Amino acid sequence: MLTKIIDKHKVDETLSQIENAKQIAIVTHMSPDGDAVGSALGLYQHLLTCGKKVSVIVPNRFPDFLAWMPGAENVLVYDEMKEQTEIALKKCDLLFALDFNTLTRIGNLNSIVKNLACKKILIDHHRDPDDFCNVVISYPKIASTSELVFRLIYSMGFFPQMTLSCAECLYSGMMTDTGAFTFNSNDPEIYYIISELLKKGVDKDAIYSKVYNTYSVDRLRLMGYTLGQKMEILPEYHTAIITLTKAELDKFNYKEGDTEGFVNIPLSIKGIVFSVLVKEGKDMVKLSLRSRGTFPVNKVASTLFNGGGHINASGGESYESMKDTVKKLKAALPHYQKELEESC
Repeated sequence: MLTKIIDKHKVDETLSQIENAKQIAIVTHMSPDGDAVGSALGLYQHLLTCGKKVSVIVPNRFPDFLAWMPGAENVLVYDEMKEQTEIALKKCDLLFALDFNTLTRIGNLNSIVKNLACKKILIDHHRDPDDFCNVVISYPKIASTSELVFRLIYSMGFFPQMTLSCAECLYSGMMTDTGAFTFNSNDPEIYYIISELLKKGVDKDAIYSKVYNTYSVDRLRLMGYTLGQKMEILPEYHTAIITLTKAELDKFNYKEGDTEGFVNIPLSIKGIVFSVLVKEGKDMVKLSLRSRGTFPVNKVASTLFNGGGHINASGGESYESMKDTVKKLKAALPHYQKELEESC
């Protein structure tokens, strides 16, 4: 039996809003990851079983290794389908905001979503959500937004009606946001949820293979180059920093998602507890931060790079040059030296 994490009045209000809605939209954050796509498509599949018209909207394209998820072919990518996306948003009378805590994380969709007159429901597990929704289902101690969506469906009494398609999407989101259950996943109730999803027919081994074993040759060559040429070890701070410029990514025919998991690799080195991937994009520098033990990468991300996330997995962004971004990161390391030592 699951602990009743979500307040009952929030469950009841969400159920009421779903029942009264005719057209529903689901929006996730920029550069949607496995949890964003999994939670959105999981909720999408559930709402379809409720007989609702539903649109799933993402600001930009998600990685190809997530495209197998049921319903992924129907996702509206705002960068590529502006008119169609804006029509769907204007038609909706209920909007779900999934896996983000502030409107700045949805990029160019920010002002559109902000100005919608419809009811809005937030489902998220990041800290300190902004006040832009009517119902806020926010629990930072929960490992993934996909887990929260499962708990919501369960609490509304719809688990018996959950389809295999819904279960596959939610399992994928839970798996990817915990690094295949290697971090932020010590809560026994996570494994109770997994057992319930398996009863729906989820093939966890097949899903793992679809997500982690379908990369291109270019991606493997990029990984070799990254580890051989671009990984800097700072032993005095138990830290590894990987930098990749846009030119370097282009050299290996980079596609969204090709660097997935790179940031985790240095954590397998003895004595390294903090790993950062710094990647140059078109308009900004993106950072992925990971740690072992108790070192809080979400604190580093929020303090330095306008980001956030979990204690062991977080992200951020910088609008400075790659050189200045790395300089800023290295300059901050002495301030965290005690915490880094304690995490070893």
